[in-house]
Amino acid sequence: MTLMKRTALSAVFMAVAIGFGSGTAVADDVSSSGTGFFVNDQGWVVTNAHVVEGCTSVSVPQIGTGDALAVDKQNDLAAFKLSSGIGKSHLPLRRSQPRLGEDIAAYGFPLDGILSDSIKVTTGNINSLVGMENDTRYLQVSTPLQPGNSGGPILDQWGSVVGVSTAVLGTKFTDATGIAPQNVNFAVRSNVVELFLQSRDIKYDSADPGQDDKPLSTADLSDKAVPAVVKVLCHGGATTTAEAEASDKPTVPSTMPRPAIRSFSPADSYDVMGFDYATLKNVSEAECENACQGDLSCKATTYNRKARFCFLKSDAKILVRNVDAVASVQSNLTGSLIFSTFVIRSGRDMAGGDYSRIRNTNFIACYAACETDYQCRAFSYVRKKNECWLKDRIGYVNTKNGVDLGLK
Repeated sequence: MTLMKRTALSAVFMAVAIGFGSGTAVADDVSSSGTGFFVNDQGWVVTNAHVVEGCTSVSVPQIGTGDALAVDKQNDLAAFKLSSGIGKSHLPLRRSQPRLGEDIAAYGFPLDGILSDSIKVTTGNINSLVGMENDTRYLQVSTPLQPGNSGGPILDQWGSVVGVSTAVLGTKFTDATGIAPQNVNFAVRSNVVELFLQSRDIKYDSADPGQDDKPLSTADLSDKAVPAVVKVLCHGGATTTAEAEASDKPTVPSTMPRPAIRSFSPADSYDVMGFDYATLKNVSEAECENACQGDLSCKATTYNRKARFCFLKSDAKILVRNVDAVASVQSNLTGSLIFSTFVIRSGRDMAGGDYSRIRNTNFIACYAACETDYQCRAFSYVRKKNECWLKDRIGYVNTKNGVDLGLK
């Protein structure tokens, strides 16, 4: 897994994660193994980037060899397609934000060649909603993970993916710090996976438990999960896990240099709402990206292809559907993004249905008020007056400058 090299701590974390696949060869040309899971019924499998790194090919036993490999090293994610995987069971991504202390279960194929060939399940809780150094792309989890669990799904009690098993703190951390961590493990959050799949145009399902849905027992959860989880074999890799760990002993300088180029994750057909501090007109998408890279206060952009407008943003919290736009968000912020269920239309309003008026507010607060109110079907935000009108029904939409309309 690739993390921003900011401190000695992150250097140690990175060293632990790079060799997280099992290094036990199970065939002559298999150098390591990990875990993956089907994310749609078209045969696409999601795993970690470090599981497939350096492989001449990847395969899944009894199913076949993967192709169309897509890799995001920055967020330690990868996906590949199995032509024989079409129609297989798949797992939805969790739509809503996870909760601290939530019960979870991890599935995978740890210690391949040592333990049995069957899938393993471990249970635990979400220990923290952020990773090391407050990195919002990750969750800290207490589900025990071993080499070979990499790339496996971590599920909530209803069978939705809340994260992807990625890394543990182990002996290298102890060697560097003198601290022996106990069961400190990390997972890439599901909304980071969602951004990765969107940027590669890979379809996926998302889900949230209904108000009346009861949590599943671990046995019932396993019945749902196991058919969608697969062992991922790396063929022809240059080094085994043991070799990678031996050649990657961490050094411990007081600081590590920041990369000159920041990493951003694209979200096609989405807009980052709010936080605009600059607007560039009549520019290309590449010019928009370059402008943000050159301004350290820029954390996200929205580029409107039709208007050729670029909006530079100081933060990123909410992504909404906009077919004319492409959003780009600094990678370390993607874990805290909310994918809105609203359709937002600027310069539009809707008559009637008003049941609540909120004064002296902003767009984000207006959106949040409607999102959390079951009665609310739409809202209108009037920019000049900083007013929010909540509506309990959908009516006729008309053009009106200075108003942002949100429809559930």
